Parts: sequence; C-alpha cells; structure tokens
Amino acid sequence: MIYNTVIKREETAIDGNRTTLQRIHQAAKTEFLEKGYKDASLRNIVKTAGMTTGAFYGYYRSKEELFEALVGKHYDYILTCFKKAQQEFSKIPHEQQPEVMSDISGKCMFEMLHYAYGHLEECKLILCCSEGTKFSGLIDEMVEIEVEATHSYQKVLEELGRPSPKIDPVLEHILITGMFHTFFELVIHEMPLENAENYVKEMRIFYTAGWMKIMGQ
Repeated sequence: MIYNTVIKREETAIDGNRTTLQRIHQAAKTEFLEKGYKDASLRNIVKTAGMTTGAFYGYYRSKEELFEALVGKHYDYILTCFKKAQQEFSKIPHEQQPEVMSDISGKCMFEMLHYAYGHLEECKLILCCSEGTKFSGLIDEMVEIEVEATHSYQKVLEELGRPSPKIDPVLEHILITGMFHTFFELVIHEMPLENAENYVKEMRIFYTAGWMKIMGQ
C-alpha cells in the first residue's frame, strides 16, 4: 500500500526531509478538512507547506496518493477491527452466542471509539472529507459486513430452536446504516470522550433492545 511506503520513507529520512514531510501532511490535513478532498487545492497545500510543486512530487505523485497516505492505515484499522469482532463472534459455540453477543459488539465499539479519538483529524477526513476517493465508503462496507453477520446469527437462532421473523431487507439496511451514522456522529462532533463513552453505552442498550424485539427474542 502507498501509505506503507510513506511510513518507510519517513523512518529512513534525515531530519530535514522528515520535517518537510510533516509540513506537507499538516498543510494537507488543514486543506482537506476545510474543503474536502474534491475541492482541496494541491497548489494551496504545496504553498502552505513552503515548497515547490516539483519538490512535492518527490514525495507524492498526486493529491489522491497524498490523501491515502494520511488516512489509509486508519481506514484499514477501523475496518479490520470490525471484521475481527465479527469473526471472533462467529467462532463462539452457537449455544453461547446469544449470551455474549452484546459483550463482543460492545468491546469492538469502544475499541473503534478510542482509536478514532486518538486519530481525530484522520478519522474526520475519512468520515467527512473523503468524497471522490475510495475511502468514502467506510460506512457502506461496515453495513454490508453487519448485514451478513445478522443473517448468519439468524441461522444460529434457528438452529437453537429460537427462529426470528424474516426482516425486511430495506428496513434492515436503514436500521444498520443509521446505527453506524449515529456512532460516528460522536467522532465528527468531537464530543468529550467521557460523554462519548456514555453515549455509546446508551446507544448499545437502545439498539440491542430494538434488534431483540425485531428478532422475536
């Protein structure tokens, strides 16, 4: 991946080059956060970083590559964290899944929350400023994963003699999408972490009760 190359470049660069790279990244964050990826000006980023366009191209080939260097590893971390939680849950004996479902999902939500708060600018770039890049579909990807996991869990419930009613796919998609948008609103608005943690707890209670009702549990 591009951002891995950049990390290696940073690690091996001399102090002066590292400082230049940091200036590029800070100028880019400011420009992207203010205008979004599509409207951000590479010329402004280069000017703010105090360098020539030619010198910039010694670090990145395009605005797209620069954006990926800023957010790529954070995008991957959040998505990997979510996938890992789903995989761990699927490996739990079926008869135990209804008892631990809330604990597994809660642990994952808090891990993602704390990571996002530790990388606020980068995560806000993904959530608010990535239109026009491959990173704009984070929530859509998470929704697809959650829908698949929900269907797998319904099969488990049926095996356990606790079948759930068929969920309307449109309603299912709306509810799951709304859940992730609600979660990421905490990050977007930079609520104090302690408040955000309390909101996640309340959200989990709300959504867990709602899904149990819909699933007839």
